Amino acid sequence: MKIQTVLGPIDASALGRTLVHEHIFVKYPGAEFDPKYPVDRPAVIKEAVRRLTELRVEHGVRTLVDPCPIELGRDVHVLAAVSEGSQVNIVCTTGFYFEALGLPPYWRNSTVEQITELYLTELREGIDNTGIRAGAIKCATTGKTMTDAEARCLAAACEAQKVTGVPIITHTQGGLGGPEQQDLFEKHGVPLQRALIGHCCESTDHHYHLGIVNRGSYIGFDRIGWEQFQTDQARADSLVKLYQAGKGPQILMSQDRYCYMIGRYGRKQSPEEVLRMEEAKRAGLWPPPFTHLFTSFYGLLRERGMTQAQIDSLLDDNPTRFFSGAPLPQ
Repeated sequence: MKIQTVLGPIDASALGRTLVHEHIFVKYPGAEFDPKYPVDRPAVIKEAVRRLTELRVEHGVRTLVDPCPIELGRDVHVLAAVSEGSQVNIVCTTGFYFEALGLPPYWRNSTVEQITELYLTELREGIDNTGIRAGAIKCATTGKTMTDAEARCLAAACEAQKVTGVPIITHTQGGLGGPEQQDLFEKHGVPLQRALIGHCCESTDHHYHLGIVNRGSYIGFDRIGWEQFQTDQARADSLVKLYQAGKGPQILMSQDRYCYMIGRYGRKQSPEEVLRMEEAKRAGLWPPPFTHLFTSFYGLLRERGMTQAQIDSLLDDNPTRFFSGAPLPQ
């Protein structure tokens, strides 16, 4: 089984230790027009190479998946340069963000067939005439109830998945919407093990988590470190509880962090949030490092009884099985 990276296809066995949901370069639509935030792309690449090299050398990470939606600043030229400089595989995606913070009107008002055609072009031919191909599909929903436009994007993701066989990586909001995404995937004939239902660690509802994995999908504990959404203590409790229920092979860990973001967040921020972020930037503490998973969260899992080998398997074995489409262990 070949996995498409920004530098070309590799064997699934070459993925190695993988973070399935991180970002190199992001922006919310319209940020590029703000003159207060010029972009120094060589500096972005240099910093991203430094961060990914640290992951590879100190923590053994060989692959990073950047499921940046098309309209949130995805830049395959930057991704290719960072992958080459850091010697870390990078897998990028095709697909749009949820409607409230993304999904441009042109595509919001397109048909399933038109969106599918775009996705297939980026998966089979390349992105922006670069020849750099996406290796997975990203889709996102607003919450428990998806909009009509989001549903069309998910339906297009299903059609493209069935043609190409690549996996689907989703965004959910507030620990809601996973079952509804699975319903749509199932309706359109996508095997649920080919979908990673993202950001489930925002919820502490064990029954919600069990519902996702019992239907066969992978579950994303992939916002580790984002304490404004959920505490890491609660995430560790939920992950270990799910692992003890025998669902370890379906758990995928990551942090949803980024190396660089143009401008402000797309969502409304309080003056206090903006001030804290600006102070952290001046102190060199923002964006936070990609190493938090290893330097902090690993310890929380060990405190709750998981062995290092069990923890490592979540990053070493599960992503390879997910991307290759291999059956789940019985």
